[in-house]
Amino acid sequence: MSNSNEDLPRVGIVILNYNGKQHLAPCFKSLESLDYPREHWKLYLVDNGSADESVALVKRDFPWVELIVNADNRGFSAGCNQGAEAALEGDFEAQTFVFLNNDMRVEPGWLKALVAPIAAGECAATTAKMLSWDGKAINSAGGGMNFHGIGIQLGYLDKPGPEHDRLGPSLFACGGAMAIDAGVFMSAGGFDEEFFAYYEDVDLGWRLWVLGHRIHYVPDALCYHHHSGTSSSFPREAVRLLQVRNPLFACVKNYDDAHLMRILPAALALGLRRSRLHAGLEAEDERPFRIEQAFLRRTGLAGRLRERARRKVAATIPVRREAIADYLGLNDLLGNWEHWMQRRAEVQSRRRRSDEEIFQLFKKPLWCIEPEQSYSDLHRGMTSFFGIDALFEGRDDNGSDPSQ
Repeated sequence: MSNSNEDLPRVGIVILNYNGKQHLAPCFKSLESLDYPREHWKLYLVDNGSADESVALVKRDFPWVELIVNADNRGFSAGCNQGAEAALEGDFEAQTFVFLNNDMRVEPGWLKALVAPIAAGECAATTAKMLSWDGKAINSAGGGMNFHGIGIQLGYLDKPGPEHDRLGPSLFACGGAMAIDAGVFMSAGGFDEEFFAYYEDVDLGWRLWVLGHRIHYVPDALCYHHHSGTSSSFPREAVRLLQVRNPLFACVKNYDDAHLMRILPAALALGLRRSRLHAGLEAEDERPFRIEQAFLRRTGLAGRLRERARRKVAATIPVRREAIADYLGLNDLLGNWEHWMQRRAEVQSRRRRSDEEIFQLFKKPLWCIEPEQSYSDLHRGMTSFFGIDALFEGRDDNGSDPSQ
């Protein structure tokens, strides 16, 4: 790309905010120091119903920010899409969208490095090198995934080293610090708003590869992250539901027919097993459900009557909220099957690249996400029975820690 300012694309930087007042000033001040022509970028803050005076702070201290205020929390996907649409309006008409978390600060050369490969026509989207706030650990050096859709931030928590400085393809661009050609983003459908939050970036990146586009990791685009600055404010079970459900949505949309038929049964089985692991049930809690054990202590008519009375009083048993979240996440797919088959057809009808070409980008396809023995046994059994291990032969180092 030429060094001429006229050759630099107009960039709409979109930041989503939800009760993140404490993060905004450091983020905005770092953007004010960008080594990028000021007339070539605009910042759009989409506030999702914050109750912490974020909006008042922006109006008072950063009047140059284009402010979009929602009455309630529309979610990450819809909020980012809203900001992108705003960046296309008026005289500015952004050529490139950049999505940045509110809990970030960026180096002066971050934006120019991030958009350069897109402007040069090398790829449609890029993802930045993200460090921890103190710069001592990697937060993201590109994206990967295991076979049932669990996204991986490569290098996570590693000490920064030369292995994190290799420019190359990435399965997805992390929604916390990414750039994408505006036309490609709109044509691909943007972030899927049914995801609400989490894994919407994995889905978009995977979809871009399916549609024939490319995504690059750009290590020279350096930024620093307060990890989970917003998500920590939500109930654990609400976040977990999305983290269980959305990878399934992405798999259903983006695998081709033959591979989905092998992947989905294993993904559902592993999801069910995880729900049981997190239910908090003891062996004694299962006894009433097992006919061979249920009446061992209740013999004779009197015993059976007492047992019947006890069961009537104790019609429910306590189950941890995380297990219910898993169950609801699985059912959001299974209970809306026809809808998700239609959503799947929309993507598959536009396929331009085979799954086999994309598999190498997963990086850790056989990563087992639970260390518990019965889960790892099931993981190994499912991947063998359905031939999933054969699909990724030579593309995984035995499912080891995905941060490597």
